[in-house]
Amino acid sequence: MTQHPTFSLHASSTVLTPDVPGLGVLVDCLRERCGFMARQSTLPPITPSHDAQQWVLCTTSGTSGQPKIIRRNPLSWTQSFAITADHFGVGSDDIYATFGSLGHSLSLYASVEALCLGADICGLARISPKRQALEIAAMGVTVIYATPTQLRLWLKGAAQAQITSFPKLCFVFCGGGALSEKVKSAVHAICPQAQIITFFGASETSFMTIADSQTPVGSVGRAYPDVQMRIDAPQGEVGEIWVASPYLFDGYASGDHEDTQWDGPFLSIGEMGHLDAQGNLFLRGRKNRMITVADVNVFPEDIERCVSQLESVHDCAVVSEPDETRGNRLICFVAYHGAPLLPAEVQAHCRETLGQYCVPKEVRAIAQMPLLAAGKPDLARLRTMAVAG
Repeated sequence: MTQHPTFSLHASSTVLTPDVPGLGVLVDCLRERCGFMARQSTLPPITPSHDAQQWVLCTTSGTSGQPKIIRRNPLSWTQSFAITADHFGVGSDDIYATFGSLGHSLSLYASVEALCLGADICGLARISPKRQALEIAAMGVTVIYATPTQLRLWLKGAAQAQITSFPKLCFVFCGGGALSEKVKSAVHAICPQAQIITFFGASETSFMTIADSQTPVGSVGRAYPDVQMRIDAPQGEVGEIWVASPYLFDGYASGDHEDTQWDGPFLSIGEMGHLDAQGNLFLRGRKNRMITVADVNVFPEDIERCVSQLESVHDCAVVSEPDETRGNRLICFVAYHGAPLLPAEVQAHCRETLGQYCVPKEVRAIAQMPLLAAGKPDLARLRTMAVAG
């Protein structure tokens, strides 16, 4: 009989927030070595499955289109748990915190990692950023897994709670989007003992790259251990990113995506970017978000990174509408800290940094960025808002 890999619940782990939806079910699934399904849009977020083999099933967290259900085997995660333990010394003395629902793959991954490495875990979804900051301080959290948006909100909550330092925090792992230098500096200031480790990946790929203090500005880092990357373009030029690793998913249990393609052991999910001579990866954006403005290819993600550099910007996202003259017109939605900038100021910054084709035709200030359960901007809702005017 074939022996399939399974997760192994560590006896030292304690759930510090037992009332968090799905966390108790997750512990039971790990203990019984049965599979589980994670959903972003329904409660409970975790339900057990009883297939002959233990599978992790979870919905994708893309910012557009319909979610797909991906399937992965435990080994694709446990191998990276071992890397976290070996490279960073994380283990049974640590206390993890997550900000998102267990239906989101980043929070799910972090929770399973904690429970398998013997660390304690506290889930802080569905409470205010101020309470999140207070709980992290009170529980002595040492490890955080979060998206850039979740970190921005947590920093705001810490200010509201008048917390100026989290001296027990040792590691802040950030994925699910680009972490700006502004937010990274703010996290450094409030977590003086912590290493900030940013990584790039997706639900289908898990880890692709990892960045540290030596990573050049604008890069998402070099290949994560045991990851091979290739770009079908000359070095330094933009092309589609292909990855081969032991962390890849096993396929979609439901649905499919036209940008997800296999070439032997290599997988592409439609991300575009380039590598420098040292192997640092620089992202441009998703192939399915690339648009044409006056016959020039534009990545909305470039504009989002550019606008996020502005001091008063809390969050931003760019969508497009058809334009008879230029093909598409860009609309940038911005949530600010305090008073908004004039649209002309944002446009001037984009023009100086990226050039005329990347200047949003409109810059709209909004009180709060609409987010998906994964903590990413809800692009479908923003497109509806753009049409509504």
